[in-house]
Parts: sequence; C-alpha cells; structure tokens
Amino acid sequence: NFASGRRAFYDISKRSFDFLISLVLLPFAFVLGIFIAGLIKLEWQGHVFYKQVRVGQKGRLFTLIKFRTMVSNAEAEGVQWTAPDDKRVTRVGRFLRKTRLDELPQLWNILRGEMSFVGPRAERPEFHEKLKEAIPFYEERYIIKPGLSGWAQINYRYSSSVADAAEKLQYDLYYIKNRSLILDLGIILKTINISLRQAGR
Repeated sequence: NFASGRRAFYDISKRSFDFLISLVLLPFAFVLGIFIAGLIKLEWQGHVFYKQVRVGQKGRLFTLIKFRTMVSNAEAEGVQWTAPDDKRVTRVGRFLRKTRLDELPQLWNILRGEMSFVGPRAERPEFHEKLKEAIPFYEERYIIKPGLSGWAQINYRYSSSVADAAEKLQYDLYYIKNRSLILDLGIILKTINISLRQAGR
C-alpha cells in the first residue's frame, strides 16, 4: 500500500544519506581527530578511543567508538550513569562532550550500518536489561537503528535514572511513529546548533 511504500522509500533514502554523508565527512573527521587525539594525550596518557558494547536495531549488539572523555579507571566501582558535573570527566572530555566532538568516531559506526545520524540513543546492555524490566514498551525503541543524535537527545537532558529513561522513551516513540526526512533534517540542524553553542553534555 501507499504507507508501506512511503516507509520503504524513507528507509532507503535514509540509509543512502547516512552512507554518503559519513563517507564524505570521514576524511575531515580524520584530520580533526588527530588534533583531538593530541589534546586527549596532553591531559591523559591513556587510550584515545573508548570502545563500548551497545544495543542496536532489533537488539543486536555492536561496538560503539568514541573519543575518551573520562579517566581510564572511570568504572572501577562498576557500571554507572554519568552524573551532572561528573568528576570522572576530564577537562578536555568536558569540552568534547559540550561540543559533541567525542562522538565523531561514530561516523565509522554509521558507515558500517550499525547506526544512523538520527535515531534513539544506543544503550549499554547492562542498563538495557534494567530498563527493559522497569519500563513498559522499552524495547520498541529498537525497531530502528540508534542514532548519533535524536529527537529525545535534543529535547531532553542526559538520562541519569530510570525515570529519565522512561521520559525519554516518550520522545523516542514519537520519533519512531513520525519519522521522516524533514524531521531528520530538523534534528540534524538543531544538533549542529547545540554543538556550536557548546550546549551538549
């Protein structure tokens, strides 16, 4: 029918956009990444990149790549949500988070088809199990690929509790129901604005 045909066109268009734009941006990201890696090394003599297993579309696990923004022993006391003014975040890491430059390596995840530029936030398996049990319909957010940014990410603060995750789920479900190329473009433009204003976290 018309609705399913329109959705198929959207899905193909979105994947084509993700692939082409990430391919174009990767060389620029590489050059900028060298500078970022230098800043990280000046402050902390550890690994530049931070790899973490996340839950993707239909529950498939994948390895997400980010620039390191925390001290290397950040989870010595176990897995925990990032808190406001988290002492584990380095000075360079704070800048990278505010500008969202820490997420630049995820262009590789997008190129590989594990993520999209727009979609729900990819959650960690440890939190996923907890949230799935506590929040009805939580797994519905995995119908589509997780995103570098998303409707929930630009409209709600960073999740630091089950209550926050439940609230953000409403935004994720709204996006899943109403997703379109126009909505995606609006989210991308607002994300760029947030990055330029250093209003990320």
